[in-house]
Amino acid sequence: MTLVLHGYRYSVYNRIARLTLAEKGVAYDRTEVNPFDPERPATYLELQPFNRVPTLVHDGFVLYETQAITRYVDRAFAGPDLQPADPKALARMDQIVGVVDSYGYWPMVRQVFSQGYFRPKRGLAGDVAEVKLGLESSAKVLTALEKLAADDAFLVGPNLSLADLHLGAMTAYFAAADEGATMLRRYPKLDGWWRSVSQRASFATTDPGI
Repeated sequence: MTLVLHGYRYSVYNRIARLTLAEKGVAYDRTEVNPFDPERPATYLELQPFNRVPTLVHDGFVLYETQAITRYVDRAFAGPDLQPADPKALARMDQIVGVVDSYGYWPMVRQVFSQGYFRPKRGLAGDVAEVKLGLESSAKVLTALEKLAADDAFLVGPNLSLADLHLGAMTAYFAAADEGATMLRRYPKLDGWWRSVSQRASFATTDPGI
């Protein structure tokens, strides 16, 4: 079997795929692809015509879009189930993933993390106004997720699901910024969940070293 994940080490979506593979205990090879690099291999566009990451190639089967990849990995490989069998829990998982993708990624990652942590860490100026806007939008997202989160160990029940990995990868970036970490503490369920889930071995092994 050959399994290769093409992705950018700093991509939050690449990390979501890596977290899923780690939780399933699946061995794979990695190929670094920086979608922002004008010198990126032209061959990557043959796999992913939209020049996004990640892309999974399993024995010649090419799959892109993170949600498709994580669901495929969960179905195709042995290991703990990462999608609940209960229809309502599964629907809640899908809802949380959808909320995070549609409303959380931009303010939490591209604004708060990128402008408040990533750029300054590399000696570049961050945009304070963008961080402020990101925090305002993130508050609405976190308020919604606090209501959706289960009163249990994980977001949709007693077992880890793709919702935890999806939100977890974004929260890791959001909480890296002091402003994000401070805001997260205002949401007791999410804060407690993050303190627990962030200690999992999968988060350590997929740490991009930001």
